[in-house]
Amino acid sequence: MTQNIPLSEPVFRGNEWKYIKECLDTGWVSSAGSFVERFENTVAEYTGCTHAVATVNGTSALHVSLVANGITYGDEVIVPTLTFVAPVNAVRYCGADPVFMDCDKDTLCMDVEKLKGFLEENTYIGKDNLTYNKNSKKPVKAIIPVHVFGHPSDMDSLLEIAGQYNLIIIEDASESLGSEYKGRKAGSFGHIGCFSFNGNKIVTSGGGGMVVTNNEILAKKIRHLTTQARTDPFEYDHDEVGYNYRLTNIQAAMGVAQMEKLDEFVSLKRKNAMLYRDMLAGLDDVEFLWEKAGSKSNFWMYTIRVHKEHKKALIEYLLAKNIQVRPIWKLMHTLPMYKGFQVYAIDKAIKAYESCINLPCSVSLKQEEVEYVSNNIANYFLGLKR
Repeated sequence: MTQNIPLSEPVFRGNEWKYIKECLDTGWVSSAGSFVERFENTVAEYTGCTHAVATVNGTSALHVSLVANGITYGDEVIVPTLTFVAPVNAVRYCGADPVFMDCDKDTLCMDVEKLKGFLEENTYIGKDNLTYNKNSKKPVKAIIPVHVFGHPSDMDSLLEIAGQYNLIIIEDASESLGSEYKGRKAGSFGHIGCFSFNGNKIVTSGGGGMVVTNNEILAKKIRHLTTQARTDPFEYDHDEVGYNYRLTNIQAAMGVAQMEKLDEFVSLKRKNAMLYRDMLAGLDDVEFLWEKAGSKSNFWMYTIRVHKEHKKALIEYLLAKNIQVRPIWKLMHTLPMYKGFQVYAIDKAIKAYESCINLPCSVSLKQEEVEYVSNNIANYFLGLKR
């Protein structure tokens, strides 16, 4: 096979052209238009939340969620060190400080036992009922759990911990649309859930994001902030610093069409995940990361774990075979702009970065392509034994 197998590419085989043409034909192409509201209603209904607000991207969804919850200068927010950079950047946009937490070995999501240990050892609850960091004396206000690669975090434990320490939970569900934890959709557990519709996500609107919540006051606040905090539909009155975080009608039209295919896409992703797992099952040198009991992953990314001495060589081998693979993200606490912030007992995330590789995972991935990728992984390790 000489054809390149991309890591992740979008699939358009529904009503995308029809809905976008409707926007062009009617002239409703910007942030006003029927598809924006339709997209919001569709995502709210799908996740089981009562409110949804569309945003220009997933990062803006995270940022405005933090702002709406009052996160500001002098506050601290607990974030995973193993994540895409967006949630950590959003914390800094608010002037708050991240506190970096380790990951779970199996799901790569936030380690809830480490989180509990950090809060027990390093914080206290003040007279104002806020949790304070013993070292910095700053209030710890929120947790941002990330459902890494579509695998749901341990939300029961996170909700219990958050309740005990009066912490806000903002779910970064950017990668987990369609995933479930104990029968409920990812993004529906916290005070707020945030989604991304970037081109590499399971559902895309080209760009775009979404905030979901069951809190009407928060939803109204977020909608206000994302529309430049404008208070009058005719006059240019604004009552606070707002943001131009509105999604366009064209993007929303694409999102609506993609949402119509979401269940099919999740089914295909899970089918290919099972095929990968079966194909790689005989390799002692490879572990295919799987969902935990009680969770249903959308398998946004297919991730394998190998010994750290093989990671770089295997990546290079597969790339040479026209198989587009990627290492997982560099750990946030190692990036130059985040080296000075507090970390807590991070070791499993280091091992994950040293050993994990993401495989091609497009919805359109064919069985023969999964077989080609798997066979080449097997060939790499067989070649070492000759």
